[in-house]
Amino acid sequence: MLNKLKELTKDTAIYGISTMVGRFLNFILVPFFTNIFDPNQYGYVMILYAYIALFNIVYVYGLDSAYLKYAAFKEIGDEKDNFSTPYLSILFTSIIFSLIIILLRNQIAYAISLPTEFTYLIILSTLIIFFDSNASIPFLKLRLERKAKYFSFLKVLNIIINLTANFILILKFRMGIEAIFISNLIASALTLIFLLPTIAKTFRPKFHLTLYKRLIRFGLPYLPAGLAVMMVQVIDVPILESLTDVDTVGIYKANYKLGIFMMLFVSMFQYAWQPFFLNNAKEENAKEIFSKVLTYFTVVGSFLVIFLSLFISELVKINFAGFYLLGEKYWSGIPIVPIILLGYLFNGLYVVFSAGIYIEEKSIFAPIVTGLGVLVNVVVNFALIPSLNIIGAALATLASYVVMATGYYIVTQKYYHIHYEYSKIIKMFFAIIVIGFILYSSLLNAENGLMIKILLLAGYVIFIFIFVLDKRELQFIKNNLWKRKNV
Repeated sequence: MLNKLKELTKDTAIYGISTMVGRFLNFILVPFFTNIFDPNQYGYVMILYAYIALFNIVYVYGLDSAYLKYAAFKEIGDEKDNFSTPYLSILFTSIIFSLIIILLRNQIAYAISLPTEFTYLIILSTLIIFFDSNASIPFLKLRLERKAKYFSFLKVLNIIINLTANFILILKFRMGIEAIFISNLIASALTLIFLLPTIAKTFRPKFHLTLYKRLIRFGLPYLPAGLAVMMVQVIDVPILESLTDVDTVGIYKANYKLGIFMMLFVSMFQYAWQPFFLNNAKEENAKEIFSKVLTYFTVVGSFLVIFLSLFISELVKINFAGFYLLGEKYWSGIPIVPIILLGYLFNGLYVVFSAGIYIEEKSIFAPIVTGLGVLVNVVVNFALIPSLNIIGAALATLASYVVMATGYYIVTQKYYHIHYEYSKIIKMFFAIIVIGFILYSSLLNAENGLMIKILLLAGYVIFIFIFVLDKRELQFIKNNLWKRKNV
């Protein structure tokens, strides 16, 4: 069983290294933007990107999840059928969707309170969505083929192109926020071009109708589910704008992005986790393996939450040749970061519990659970933002991820029961609560704060080794992670 987990760890490491490099390069844009643009300008960028994220889900309408499921098992049609059918569908509908949005751009700008001078950004945003959506199926094919290195190379290359274009357009050509969208468009278009060999190798100009009906039946429930998941991440933007102002949105989203360090861990795990559980679902001890996955994910995830929560204030205020990790105008939002990090941890639990949904084909529950998460998010946002401002918005994000993880857990346990290591999970979350209480209390001050933080982190590591990991697991870690293999 541990060897199976080692296989998952290997793929996670490949995706992880590239994701960490890529997201770090992308994250460089946060201090770059927040040191150059005012919160008001950055706020409008975040508002548009919130809608880009939502329409990325609409353009794919669940066919990504369906392709992952049916291409893995090939129950209907051959490899080319399973690739070409969803790819052709997305290509055709993305053209239709894009034309409609571009034609209605003035009305859309009015509806989202976008200033007239920024209306043309809707065209750039639409083209970004078009190229990204048409790259989704080819990227999934690379994952299914376990071509993690090539997948990772293209993802990092996309970010390098985006990063370089931003620096050139803003620093050399002195462009404003439009440079952000133009840079993204260039990167997205080039990425799709780089994927053309992958597309050509598996594509055939044929539409398998029987397969398509199954894909739609399985995938469409993931459209509202995917929208709901994305809305959890972005619905706070228009609500926060309506209850406060665009400047507050800019400060909130800039600090929200500091949660990227936890988000990238969840993302790299998800890239490896989905093919892993699909390929191992029929193993005799599959459920035991999946139980261990939850424990180990929580071990690593909880450490990241605690480490980043304790030291984020010190990290963002480090001066790099006159630049901060986060511009000084945005420091008032730092207290939301630990809450966002914890929210991403629960998002990771939601990802772990999704295995049973896929394996038992219970996708019908996906929109119900995620829809409930959105409902909680909206209610908590409106309830807490007037009194707690951006802290209220962050708590709404956390609450929705807790609800979604809980919902998926309940559904999975009903149809694909797994006996998880509950005592270990409870111990870790109890430790997080204790450390969180100390972090937000007055126990930390300027004189002894840093030392207490270091002691808290060290204490948590010792706690994990004594109360969570058993001897067999410690020996496995020692043999496979701490020792180099003999050549």
